[in-house]
Amino acid sequence: MSDRYDSVHTPVSVIIPCYRCADTIQRAVDSVIAQTRPPEEIILIDDFSNDGGETLAVLDRLRQEHQETNIKVLRLNKNGGPGSARNAGWEQSSQPYIAFLDADDSWHPEKMAIQYQWMAAHPDVVLSGHPSIKISEGVALPELPESLLARRINECRLLFSNCLPTRSVMLKREVSFRFFPEKRYAEDYLLWLTLVFNGQPAWFLNSPMAYSFKEEFGDGGLTGNLWRAQQGILDTYQKIFSAGFIPFFMFILVSSFSFLKYFRRWSIVKWRFLINSAS
Repeated sequence: MSDRYDSVHTPVSVIIPCYRCADTIQRAVDSVIAQTRPPEEIILIDDFSNDGGETLAVLDRLRQEHQETNIKVLRLNKNGGPGSARNAGWEQSSQPYIAFLDADDSWHPEKMAIQYQWMAAHPDVVLSGHPSIKISEGVALPELPESLLARRINECRLLFSNCLPTRSVMLKREVSFRFFPEKRYAEDYLLWLTLVFNGQPAWFLNSPMAYSFKEEFGDGGLTGNLWRAQQGILDTYQKIFSAGFIPFFMFILVSSFSFLKYFRRWSIVKWRFLINSAS
């Protein structure tokens, strides 16, 4: 490893899919540039945004304004969803590690340093993730735990609960699996499950180093449509079952459990709507 990586940068390609995100991408990119050990490159993929070129113009402006940072801008010739956009960035990446961030999210300034150093110290680990929390714009970031704790993620636990928000994941570029093309809901969950069921070591770090600015469900974006999100999860379980990773009874069990979570989320969204309407 070069002195450049040891002292300044991390050998990581940050991949950010962009779709009609002119209002939020600046915040996401700023949080990457502000890393105490920034990544070697940032890849912004415009997923054929149908906003009259507004998103692409902002991406080009960011590249021009931060010429000291290696920012690449890709434009896809059709809209394929975040998984396809991430795959395109993955193919164009040049670094041995990849980290994902969505255009409306952000990171703690120490994320790159902490997560990369942990993975470099554990070279057998293929993927790592950590908690993500919702914060409000302009508030002080929460303090990180003094000690970093890690646990290996097993297949059964991941089946019942996706503990790996995409904005938290760092993995090795050499991984042969990719996001399922054109799949728009739970495409990340399918990839994590595929990796783990194929015996790839995945670990969970206890430090909340990623942030969203909206509710995890029922608050716009892809998670705004609860039923389509649920269909995406069921499709993920179907693909895991069809691949022979789980028996039929487990497929029925996790699918039924996912419906319980779906109805819980539906109730929360309805209650949230009633509270907001009353206020």
